[in-house]
Amino acid sequence: MRGINRRDFLKLTGVGGAVFVSGLTGCSTMGTEMAQQDFFFVQLSDTHWGFQGAPNPDARGTLQKAVAAVNSLETQPDFIVFTGDLTHTTDDPKERRKRLAEFRQIVKELKNPNVRFMPGEHDASLDRGEAWKEFFGEPHYTFEHKGVHFIAIDNVSDPAAAIGQVQLDWLKADLAKQDKDARIVVFTHRPLFDLYPQWDWATRDGAKAMELLMPYRNVTVFYGHIHQEHHQMTGHIAHHSAKSLIFPLPPAGSTPKRVPVAWNPAEPYKGLGFRRVEAKLPAQYALTEYPVRKV
Repeated sequence: MRGINRRDFLKLTGVGGAVFVSGLTGCSTMGTEMAQQDFFFVQLSDTHWGFQGAPNPDARGTLQKAVAAVNSLETQPDFIVFTGDLTHTTDDPKERRKRLAEFRQIVKELKNPNVRFMPGEHDASLDRGEAWKEFFGEPHYTFEHKGVHFIAIDNVSDPAAAIGQVQLDWLKADLAKQDKDARIVVFTHRPLFDLYPQWDWATRDGAKAMELLMPYRNVTVFYGHIHQEHHQMTGHIAHHSAKSLIFPLPPAGSTPKRVPVAWNPAEPYKGLGFRRVEAKLPAQYALTEYPVRKV
């Protein structure tokens, strides 16, 4: 991979689907000490537990299939992250808590005990994250893992689809502790850039977060919300959206309205899936996409 620019994506063929390698550098070999820091995590997103409708006639079974698929991986990940919209929106606070409780019970079947969660607007925007916090704690946080600094940003609890100044100040203070060459991974639900604001595929003050992140040389963002795989560069920062586990949505602006892609009985679960993210030093991330399959 010598000579490939950090801004490039290298599309490969791998088990389970396409693999993208982002954050590439000119380094093609690693010492033993560096290799020991390699690891991988699994990203799942947009399970929308509680949804019922034609776009997924197996809405009560797809999440369990995804859990079984992750459990069946030959090697278990270092951790698992759900990047939002764990449940489908409801105006009933009691029903909202019921869905959050049911979701939590289902994912307890994961073999891996290290599971992290983030809210989506379906989980948190109607009550500013009140119910979410009861089940999963603070919606924004940081953690360290094998030389990578992870930041979870909450851009959904505010019904205006904003991060908010308080959290931006928190982000600024956190980043101030990091070296400019630090390996940083950001998790969000909505994209931090304006992918397609007409469909609510943006964060109102996302540009302010990006301004804070831009001075850092090794930043990668993983998000959900748009129910499809998408890869975007803003300067040297790579953004990768994950597929949904309930129904896919069409590419931005490709249809007059943002409506779910119709279920195809001949190809059930098409467009649904989760991903493996393999982190390699110095700052590489290989993304392998896994489909949901009928079992």
